[in-house]
Amino acid sequence: MRHRSRSLCLGHCALLAAAACGPPAQAYTVSISPGSPRAIYLQVGVGSFTGGNYNSGGQPANNPTINTVSVTVPTAAVGSGAAQAMASNTGATSSFLDGFAFCNTGELYVGGFYRLTSSGTGTATLTANSSTALNNGSGSTIPFTQITWVSSGNGDTGTQPFASGTFTGNASQSIGGISSNQWAESCMTFSYLNTAVRAAGTYTGQVTYTLTAP
Repeated sequence: MRHRSRSLCLGHCALLAAAACGPPAQAYTVSISPGSPRAIYLQVGVGSFTGGNYNSGGQPANNPTINTVSVTVPTAAVGSGAAQAMASNTGATSSFLDGFAFCNTGELYVGGFYRLTSSGTGTATLTANSSTALNNGSGSTIPFTQITWVSSGNGDTGTQPFASGTFTGNASQSIGGISSNQWAESCMTFSYLNTAVRAAGTYTGQVTYTLTAP
């Protein structure tokens, strides 16, 4: 994995899913300088910064937006076992680290930082709660285990901080971590596995991501 170094809230975000310039960025993990106050920041989809990007003195701000990742399965393909590509509605493609267009349209940006006031060790852990299944409002459900994702990033190589995976349907699934005094980010492309015939309807549900520091 390549790294780049720069001298340069507690985050809680949610995903709603429906089933029916500088040097080239290598933005996976980036070292940041210690600073005060001690802080962690999580962005899932759309986020907000005030005063510019982080590397120019900007500061994270709260953003209550809940983004949607969705797919419409063609009638002829329902339950065929052919995975169906899902797309995010966020439009958030650029990193607030430095403004680089790290993600592409349709991908979900997931990133943030864990900053200490001095050098030190530790890891902030990102977890996802997908324990409540998608439902169509008429009693039919689809477990979140039917949704998988691939992690990547423009100009990126090596291991992603938030690796590719599949939702487990558990209340606390580890998605990855951010080491102390680092910024980490990945772009997630989701798919619906489509392995069973489901009752007609629009299925909605919510996955909640939480970043926790020791």
